[in-house]
Amino acid sequence: MSYSSNQAIEHIVLFKVKDDTDPSKVNAMVSGLNGLVSLDQVLHISAGPILRNRSSSFNFTHILHSRYNSKDDLSAYSLHPNHLSVVKESVLPICEDIMAVDWVAQDLHGPVKPPPGSALRVTFLKLKENLDDGVKSEILGVIKGIKDSFGQINQISCGENFSPARAKGYSIASLAVFPGVGEIDAVDSNQELLDLQKEKVRDYLESVVVVDYVLPLPQSASL
Repeated sequence: MSYSSNQAIEHIVLFKVKDDTDPSKVNAMVSGLNGLVSLDQVLHISAGPILRNRSSSFNFTHILHSRYNSKDDLSAYSLHPNHLSVVKESVLPICEDIMAVDWVAQDLHGPVKPPPGSALRVTFLKLKENLDDGVKSEILGVIKGIKDSFGQINQISCGENFSPARAKGYSIASLAVFPGVGEIDAVDSNQELLDLQKEKVRDYLESVVVVDYVLPLPQSASL
């Protein structure tokens, strides 16, 4: 399923699993979350360990990314008994911190399901207080323009968070989809161009969360 010029609801959850958690319980959480792809409202879902956590403020260990056609579908997913069961039985007992951000991705181009092996870079921005209304639009414009500067990005999505309860004050989010980790590394190695992009928004930011995640490849049958 692809979008040519449409919108989707992005839902990102970051988890901090307790340090001494039994690996089998972590696997059960990840499997339970990925199993929610069976729900009618879910266009795409992927959960697993974070590859790199670039935030100094938090030490998240796992991530969930999912997409929906509408806010109503996201709400129905959140309230679905299967979802509530996974959260109660597999997530809450082993997690000491959870952060969630939702936004409307306008003009989402490309597949709604990023291909397996794709690398995702998730960025959350907390803005300084008392900024005027035009600042958010300016920042979102800079984020949308990043794809033009970095040819390695397959898809970029950004927007303003509409679910503040679990977002820890972070109000703008973006998701960049790369073919793989190598392409993220190539972007990171272009320090001059990176600094140029950051300089445009640095004065508005109080703090930033950045995590990288690789969508797992399908499990191949053992030979």
